Amino acid sequence: MHCRIADIRGKEVIDVCSGNRLGYPSDVEIDAETGQLVALVVPGACKYLGMFGREEDIVIPWHSISRIGEDLILVER
Repeated sequence: MHCRIADIRGKEVIDVCSGNRLGYPSDVEIDAETGQLVALVVPGACKYLGMFGREEDIVIPWHSISRIGEDLILVER
């Protein structure tokens, strides 16, 4: 399956172990030497009404991704 980064950004990330919705990927990490995708980056949740910033970003290693579907990405964290 081929997928563009723009397509990945529109898919919701869900942790299959806990059932939590983690959010939508905002960025990816790529190995500059091999050109392979290393991880997805999901922005952290907003703190108190978004007025006090965000929690730390969630970095999901590529090996933790179980499945990429049409609407969502399943991960095991």
